[in-house]
Amino acid sequence: MKRIIVIGASSGMGRRIAEDYAKAGWRVGIAARNEERLRQVKDLFPERITYSVIDVTAQDATKKFEDLIEEIGGMDILLFAAGTGWYNPGLNLGKDEATIGVNVTGFTRIVNAAYRYFKATANTSKGRIAAITSVAGVKGLGVSAAYSASKRYQWTYLQALDQLAHSQHVNVSITDIRPGFVDTPLLQGNHNYPMLMTVNEVAPRIEKAIMQRRRVATIDSRWAVVSALWSAIPNCLWPHLEVKM
Repeated sequence: MKRIIVIGASSGMGRRIAEDYAKAGWRVGIAARNEERLRQVKDLFPERITYSVIDVTAQDATKKFEDLIEEIGGMDILLFAAGTGWYNPGLNLGKDEATIGVNVTGFTRIVNAAYRYFKATANTSKGRIAAITSVAGVKGLGVSAAYSASKRYQWTYLQALDQLAHSQHVNVSITDIRPGFVDTPLLQGNHNYPMLMTVNEVAPRIEKAIMQRRRVATIDSRWAVVSALWSAIPNCLWPHLEVKM
């Protein structure tokens, strides 16, 4: 039986994807901060899902993650789906620090531990580390500075791990999943975002990208075009553009 761990599985894309893998017969480990919501997911598939309350910003996150791997009998795929961020043109420092805590420090803790797990186990079948990042990493967005910067960090960290895995001959593939705006609790029900997609639209595409071992997957084609256009804008011109949300 294949095994996947989903970090950030109490709501949104993480929850939907965890449920889909459980339906497909996988052994699923789920983690998040909200125990009540985790229990609700487990109750849907009590024989296939195991949960652990993990706050990725806490010092014990790595130990709890490693314990969850052991509890489900190993890990074939990690999906890091946890994330936070705000529309923050006022540069509220508390919001920026909270964003960095989850998207940078917490992300690094878990993905680092997953890489070391695959390196230590030397799986005969290739392991996978997948993370839901964002198209926001293309350029620095003034209205969400910490969020877009944290997503760029995730892009670069995953790219570096891919190179490291090849040089160290670690049997693991890396998938960077870059959605546009998705109607999840992160957006707090705000439907004014452009090209807003539903979880039901996005989750199957993420699952396909993971199973196909895509290195980078932008969800969907419209956002791939937007990302390419943003990338083509010279840095000297970018400050003069107003990105509205």
